[in-house]
Amino acid sequence: MAESAPAFKTQMVQKSVQELVLNGDELPENYIHKDRDGGDLDVPLVEIPVVNLGLLKSLSISKEELQKLRSALSTWGCIQLINHGMTPSFLDEVREVTKQFFALPMEEKQKYSRDAESADGIEGYGNDKILSEKQILNGTERLHITLNPEQRKLKFWPENPKVFRDILNDYTIKLSMVIEIILTAMARSLDLEDNCFLDQYGKEGKMNAGFNYYPKCPRPDLVIGIEEHTDAAAITFLLQDNEVEGLQFQKDNQWFKVPIIPEALLIIVGDQAEIMSNGIFKSPVHRVVTNSERERISLAVFFLPGFNEEIGPIDRLVDESRPRLYKKVKNYVSIYFENYKQRKRPIEAVKI
Repeated sequence: MAESAPAFKTQMVQKSVQELVLNGDELPENYIHKDRDGGDLDVPLVEIPVVNLGLLKSLSISKEELQKLRSALSTWGCIQLINHGMTPSFLDEVREVTKQFFALPMEEKQKYSRDAESADGIEGYGNDKILSEKQILNGTERLHITLNPEQRKLKFWPENPKVFRDILNDYTIKLSMVIEIILTAMARSLDLEDNCFLDQYGKEGKMNAGFNYYPKCPRPDLVIGIEEHTDAAAITFLLQDNEVEGLQFQKDNQWFKVPIIPEALLIIVGDQAEIMSNGIFKSPVHRVVTNSERERISLAVFFLPGFNEEIGPIDRLVDESRPRLYKKVKNYVSIYFENYKQRKRPIEAVKI
């Protein structure tokens, strides 16, 4: 997922890059990409289209803005969203509590560690779990949290810093309002009924947060922050670091770095929205590179249809000129993880 690669069940956990660097240890072999570089920092900058949420709302909807939305999501698979109702100072507060959490002593962060024997093994604090001796690890630490009020496990919600929970709760409420506007606008941009995407998202849709910390890395040429992937979600909302770049998108087999707009939220199409749109909206391949001079943080919030919801191409997007490209599926996330483990592009598994 965006800036949050999958985690899997296993009890074998590796020291983080941060611990290795602080201890002056050499990076072990399972962090080193031998057959390909960790990621090139010197790639072209792409200008991601900037979309104004205020012009997508029902009372002031702009056909020009809808066309911009459709064009961006069907080419790059992402937009920079502005005028989303959150002030720059509030977004900075979200970034600040993220930095403060990852700056805590290791023993404090480990109070929120993932349960080694939990059903999914994802929620909580940790770094990559080792699945095999040949696995190449990512140079990041993560904190995964479920945001839906009725599904929250508060034992994973940090109480330090003290304002963490309140700020994250406020952020959740604000994003919940934005996602409805975005999914409605996506439908309108394709001349569909307003609720087409919302209906497939369902009443049991999930919101999962992935907090990411990328420490300074002595060998950014050999260690990747997060390896290339697409997102299992329908839509991802990414709050980038407001100073340090690192996110890159792939298009036509070339990598491009994503610019930082501090007041914007980066909206990324996930595999499930590509399926619903019958391939019109694109779920982009992306990765995160490491940096030898500066640490970096980000926060990805993933909007996932309920696991019992059946998703598939919207009927009105299927005709003779554009045949059905994907099967109907339930619990796409499990299909995603199973194929991701095998280093396959997950969405290929549900193509007709």
